[in-house]
Amino acid sequence: MTDTLTLTLDSQTGTTGDVVIKLRPDLAPLHVAQISKLVNDGFYDGLTFHRVIDGFMAQGGCPNGTGMGGAKKQIQAEFSSEPHVRGVCSMARSQNPNSASSQFFICLDDATFLDRQYTVWGVVESGMDIVDALPKGEPPQYPGKIVKAVIS
Repeated sequence: MTDTLTLTLDSQTGTTGDVVIKLRPDLAPLHVAQISKLVNDGFYDGLTFHRVIDGFMAQGGCPNGTGMGGAKKQIQAEFSSEPHVRGVCSMARSQNPNSASSQFFICLDDATFLDRQYTVWGVVESGMDIVDALPKGEPPQYPGKIVKAVIS
């Protein structure tokens, strides 16, 4: 039996249920460690999905809700050949490849043009219907919210 780490997001989107993400420390150990620490510190609790583009991705993890904020620590890139397909979770960053911090996105559709440029750290195991239901916009008028994030 293998130990599988999961991240569960209790998301307030107008639907009920959780988004369960299988963490991939085999692909991105530094990113999984950063996300796990932030989750255990309660960093993501109450944050919104501030950028949701239909057919592309849903982005969250900004403490300011603007896409301009992050945690204090930045992480070195861990690019891999893992494709950015529907349900893949990857880190957002600035133009600097080593600037990922706390913001992440979930692919709503295949986005393989992002491959080898962003760090894949997980994949949605269940709850993609909840991710799909997030209010759209940059930012959405009434953004979806992460009520509670838990690592198990």
